Amino acid sequence: SEFVPNGLNNKNSPIVNTAKTYLIGIDTGGTYTDAVLIDELERRILHAEKSITTKGNLAVGIGESLSKLLVASRNSISPSQISSLSVSTTLATNAVVEGHGSQCAVILVGFDKRMAERTGIAKAFPEMPIMHVGGGHNHNGEELEKLDEASLRAQVVSVVDKVSAFSISSSFAVRNAAHELKAREIIGSITSKPATLSTEISSSLDAPRRALTATLNARLIGHITRLVDSVQDAASKIGISCPIMVVRGDGSLARSESVRSRPIETVLSGPAASLIGAKWLSGLDDFIMSDIGGTTTDVGQLHSGRPQVAPDGATVGGWRTMVRAIDITTIGLGGDSEVTVGINGALQIGPQRALPISLLASRRPELLGLLEIDLAETEGGSMLGKFVVRPFGTSTQAVAVELSPPEQALLDRISDAPTPLRHVASSAPAQRTVQALRRKGLLQYAAFTPSDASHVLGFQSNWNREASEFAAKLLSRFRTMKMPDADAMNAFCGEVWSKTVSLSCDAILANALGDRKEQSLLIDAVCEGNPLVGRAKVTISPSVPVVAVGGPAKVFYNEVAKRLMCDVQFVENFDVANAVGAAVGNVSNTVEATIEGDGQGTFRVYCEGVAAVHNSAAAAMEDAKTKASASARNRALAFGALDPVVVFTVTKNMLPDAINDDGLMTALIKAEAAGYSHN
Repeated sequence: SEFVPNGLNNKNSPIVNTAKTYLIGIDTGGTYTDAVLIDELERRILHAEKSITTKGNLAVGIGESLSKLLVASRNSISPSQISSLSVSTTLATNAVVEGHGSQCAVILVGFDKRMAERTGIAKAFPEMPIMHVGGGHNHNGEELEKLDEASLRAQVVSVVDKVSAFSISSSFAVRNAAHELKAREIIGSITSKPATLSTEISSSLDAPRRALTATLNARLIGHITRLVDSVQDAASKIGISCPIMVVRGDGSLARSESVRSRPIETVLSGPAASLIGAKWLSGLDDFIMSDIGGTTTDVGQLHSGRPQVAPDGATVGGWRTMVRAIDITTIGLGGDSEVTVGINGALQIGPQRALPISLLASRRPELLGLLEIDLAETEGGSMLGKFVVRPFGTSTQAVAVELSPPEQALLDRISDAPTPLRHVASSAPAQRTVQALRRKGLLQYAAFTPSDASHVLGFQSNWNREASEFAAKLLSRFRTMKMPDADAMNAFCGEVWSKTVSLSCDAILANALGDRKEQSLLIDAVCEGNPLVGRAKVTISPSVPVVAVGGPAKVFYNEVAKRLMCDVQFVENFDVANAVGAAVGNVSNTVEATIEGDGQGTFRVYCEGVAAVHNSAAAAMEDAKTKASASARNRALAFGALDPVVVFTVTKNMLPDAINDDGLMTALIKAEAAGYSHN
């Protein structure tokens, strides 16, 4: 059968399996956990289910969705017929966007002061311990200075009880990874806590960016471990024993065991799965996908049936990582983005996520009484209508992260019942403590969101509308300093909804036009729904269809279609496209090798932190292909591919007077190994 390395199989792809088997795809979003059951032989979705994501214990929400699937099909399908269970997740993406993550220690080997500053780690995470250790290599992989093992041991011992993981980065480690490997060996002799090597994440020479990416990875290990454990627990309880796969940022799948140590590779997992799902559901080969969820909006493109991979690595939440990922633009805009009032009453949507007031009230009806009390209050305007609760599904067990005395004291005051923010965060220090607990994922913050505005306007009805109206009145009153009547309340919610539409339009046009550096008066006019500029009428439209997916898509994107005068398509099951993409993906892995010629007949091959020297370009090329192919194939097998096929892409730069490969200056060899995860 035809094999598509990037996993973008669609309904018309040749059938891989003639036995009656079924695929399950799961997506754990910020608000909902979606699950789909697909008949692989007939290429159709049998059932789709949603459950509230229980952040305190992900297994609860995942288990609910899986159970619903099997209950819906109990008379025709048994757990033993499930050949693959795949998961896409926004956890890593959201954690990076929102600044969440576990505390880790950063080890920089052979970094000078300027290199350390370029990582941006100290500025972004001022409380994170950064260890400077002597060592490192030069451009050719030759040792510049011996690794200072004594200093490394002493520094690790000093922080080992304060961190949950380590990241290790050495200068020119991609040319010689010996010091990174030795550093991890030393850490392993002191503690069993995980250590991320920068060379395991990227083969790029840019050491500062490699160090940042490795650090982000180390911070996410706890997040992905809890997710994988939750899926495995939920699956085993209902008798599903097939391999658990996770969607990576490039849309490929990997066994859950392999992503435990490389969670950064799941950044943009959700939007990558959405793009694959949108392709499978729509049957289109050229389109712009816009996926609006609770926390983010992700926009990407499909060209001639293939996704574009970000050439310089994924950029998420302002971070320029070195993660191989589909070229997706991610912004902090979703149905559950917090709505705030800025200077002169200007509305801001996001980028921080909040638990919608309407959702919280649907689970905790006593919130209505608390909102009425807030409406009767005349003091503390900016904190009214805001609440904190323990994450849904939180157990009563002690938390596994280190807390300061103020954090523990405040957390002890929070329960499953909503607590007014003004009762626990009336001072600046207390507000900082609340933010710290949010970053650690130990409490949820509830406030007014576009989802609440949509409930007031009648565009949504799945949660509690009355609570949304109370919250809208509170925020509108804070903005205008007077209690709004029904018309004013609706006008305020309409403004919130329209602003969300405008930002969605802007995200689509920015992606369609390319990287727009400056705001344009004309583009802003179109996005805001006021296309008249002077005596001119402005029209700017994407030239290809927009496939809108994600739970809130229909709430906002009918208006997007009007403002951009474009074809916006809502495919069947658009609200679970992530889960569909997770189910139908394939396993693949790409490894790069580089060749550098000195112009005198010597060629150096670098692959996976190991260097080799050859006296001919042909020998160097053969060596590079062999090493890259073997590494890519071995990784694909480890990721769960059954019989991976390797495809090469070679890019050469030649000397001006070159007549054959002996005039090679540099070459980049990419080996992509890809295969199916099940028979």
